[in-house]
Amino acid sequence: MKYIATGVRVLSFGLFLFLILNGKMMIWLGIFAVSLLLAVFFGRIYCGYVCPMNTIMGPIEWLSKKLKLQTKAVPKWLLSNKISWIALFVSIVIMLASKKLAQVNVPILIIWLVISVLVTLRYQTYVFHNLICPFGVLQKFFGKFAKYSKLVNHDSCVGCRLCEKTCPTEAIVVEDNRKASINKALCLQCTNCQQVCPKNAIHYKKR
Repeated sequence: MKYIATGVRVLSFGLFLFLILNGKMMIWLGIFAVSLLLAVFFGRIYCGYVCPMNTIMGPIEWLSKKLKLQTKAVPKWLLSNKISWIALFVSIVIMLASKKLAQVNVPILIIWLVISVLVTLRYQTYVFHNLICPFGVLQKFFGKFAKYSKLVNHDSCVGCRLCEKTCPTEAIVVEDNRKASINKALCLQCTNCQQVCPKNAIHYKKR
């Protein structure tokens, strides 16, 4: 499962680079638009398997931890949950204005890819995913209506918190009843939690 997921992400990242380097950014934005509709049914599969930022953030996080650059502290101004909406608005304005006024296509996706790397070098991955990413905020909105998503079987869950620790978006919380629960709006539908669960209590299924 792990290698299949990694393979899909690598192929998606290759497709992203091919399209961007060939000036086909609108095709990728079209893929993103379709993924928003899919998120209503299948959750944030774009974020988990297709998004180039999520793909590159994995190894960057590993490197950051090795170099001891990451901190758990988060600037208070980021916690307002407004930054990602502002980032989305500014990104759209830049794209439209540059095209109309200067006839230039600003590589907004590459810019955000660089930003995701810089943020992840300093902060845990959930900071960019949940609080900054202009694409993630839309995925989060549509993903909260997902018909299918990761679910925890409470009969099997032992509250070991391994899934909670490995989740890149803090979508999993072990509650007072010692049972894990998953916020489908934050869940990237990756397989991290399933891979570490000792009781095979987490499955992708209909809500």
